[in-house]
Amino acid sequence: MTDTSVSRPQGPAPAPLPPSRWNRYIAAVTGRRSKWAVLAAWVLVLMVAGGFAAKLSQVQDNDPASWLPADSQSTRAVEIAERHFADHDRATAVVVYTRDGGLTPADLAKADADRRTAPGATAATRSADGKAVLFSAPVPMASNDNTVLGDAVDKLRKTTSAGAPSGLDIRVTGQAGTIADYIDAYSGMDGALLGVTLAIVTLVLLVTYRSPVLWLVPLLATFLGTWIAMGVVYLLAKHADLKVDGQSSYVLTVLALGVGTDYALLLIARYREELGRRADRHEAMAHALHRCLPAVTASAATVVIASLCLVFGKMNNTQGLGPVIAIGVAVVCLAAVSLLPALLICLGRWVFWPRRPTVQATRSDGGPWRRLATAIDARPRRIWVGTALVLAALAAASFTLDSGQRLDEQFTKTTDAIAGQRQIGRHFAAGSSEPADIYVADAQAATTVARAAKVPGVAAVAKERSSGGYTHLTAVFADEPDTPSARATVTRVRDALDGSGAVVGGQTAVALDTSHAQGTEEAVLIPLILAVVLAMLVLLLRAVTASLLLIASVVLSYGAALGLAGLLYRALGHPHIDRGLLLFGFLFLVALGIDYTIFLMSRAREEAHLHGHRAGIRDGLSLTGGVITSAGLVLAATFSVLVVLPTVGALQQGLLIAGGVLLDTLVVRSLLVPALALDAGKRIWWPTRIED
Repeated sequence: MTDTSVSRPQGPAPAPLPPSRWNRYIAAVTGRRSKWAVLAAWVLVLMVAGGFAAKLSQVQDNDPASWLPADSQSTRAVEIAERHFADHDRATAVVVYTRDGGLTPADLAKADADRRTAPGATAATRSADGKAVLFSAPVPMASNDNTVLGDAVDKLRKTTSAGAPSGLDIRVTGQAGTIADYIDAYSGMDGALLGVTLAIVTLVLLVTYRSPVLWLVPLLATFLGTWIAMGVVYLLAKHADLKVDGQSSYVLTVLALGVGTDYALLLIARYREELGRRADRHEAMAHALHRCLPAVTASAATVVIASLCLVFGKMNNTQGLGPVIAIGVAVVCLAAVSLLPALLICLGRWVFWPRRPTVQATRSDGGPWRRLATAIDARPRRIWVGTALVLAALAAASFTLDSGQRLDEQFTKTTDAIAGQRQIGRHFAAGSSEPADIYVADAQAATTVARAAKVPGVAAVAKERSSGGYTHLTAVFADEPDTPSARATVTRVRDALDGSGAVVGGQTAVALDTSHAQGTEEAVLIPLILAVVLAMLVLLLRAVTASLLLIASVVLSYGAALGLAGLLYRALGHPHIDRGLLLFGFLFLVALGIDYTIFLMSRAREEAHLHGHRAGIRDGLSLTGGVITSAGLVLAATFSVLVVLPTVGALQQGLLIAGGVLLDTLVVRSLLVPALALDAGKRIWWPTRIED
């Protein structure tokens, strides 16, 4: 018979917590005197590490060539340039001047004057149709200081636009222009993104708690944890060679705030429940921590260990992203289980005003989540089969995703570099803005020029200079850089030069090598992350069957999220993705998606030991439904702020994670998992024995 009761006796207050390592920690955090020491320790850490957080953008390296694996030809090309060529620390800017009606003498004079003021500029090249002229110039760059290249390109753009004849279109493109556009896209965004994310979290907390005071406490604890994590990452990037780019920086901000708030919501919900049983707030918090600490730490440990798997990736930025995520999650988790409890105890019950919890004789189990649990219990098989079919249908749409994202598709608006590349494509060989770099031994230079020039898709090959026994050649492609046809040309050139010792680099080669490395990462890291998540579930739930079913549910949820995201991308006019999105999405949706299932099933297991399997599943959903839904909304909302960034990659990441978290929260955790658990019966806890 289905239990539809709306309350259950609280019963006598449980005995004091038994001595254990966990409970000694809990006693220190919740002690009447030691809680003040906890607060003092956090203030001290904030003073030491927090001061470096604002400098995080200063250590970002957004040059794609620096992310590549050591064994790629593109990386070897960079190493040869650094070792033998004095201008390796420079990027090439291409300045293109166009007028649809044909260049005038004044236009040509302006281009020539600009060229003469640009140190190291090449001779000007005029298009056959007489409508465009271009020249290239080296721009200084420093791997640890984005302002060097950014300032140089900004100065070049201002110089070339000053005093231009009316109607003359002037663009700065090439490698330097593209990198500068990325720097501009992320410049100052750390503070703006932090502010927008805080605003969204604040709104959700206000709606959740409906209290003018309570929302400040978890927000403060989570913000301080995030700020300290940013400071730690800065120090490691500055002094321990941790790779940090624009992506890992904004992921740290959004993820730490979202995950930290999730942990805070879970703890506060359990604390409020315990305040209904105990008059003493110190005891209430001690028992709240005792009950939810395993779930919170298991959740955080799952994300930390899964993210650290990224250090086995081939891409340098993948290897750097793992520790950044791990640091952020670890610090905000520590804040949630130490700083937040101490703050709440110090503030007392009044912080919950106007819904100040009082000691009650019964525990309320009513509300919509009890009604949903009862409805699922009545027809579990029909619900989980129907839900699984809907998710599978969405997952089928993921096969329409296309990873062939081009350079001109990487920004949500047309940047100066993209506009310049398009102008070059109209009037010159499309690859003129980003020639491929070929480095070969001097003795092979002449033969290499002849062989490369015969490759289909190569418009021209030129000898630039020789140094240290190597000759630098440039190959202009007929197709635009970073397009499938240009990547195919790189492959043909490499095949044609095989055995000569030549290495082929440049922007298109970087894109090709990146795609190959990302494919290798997917094959290695996805199974590794799954194994980590499965192991953590088994350790927490002590149930092999449940862990396998839960893993299957999150994989299905990931596929559905990809399909849903793909439909949204096409609707927004950004159908092509960067291949790295697949691994990025898998890590976050599996490692984070399992969080909510951990919260649900750990509470269900606790209740099942007291009241039996079916009642335990119903109680688990009833008691955690509201708080987990709020947590999911917070995390989805925080990731949705990525759509404000001007890059398509950030927009797609935000939509994928936000949509996936909502699917996991509202469909997988609320319908699929409890229905599966109820239909499977008590054998889902095997090898643990639990009564019906």
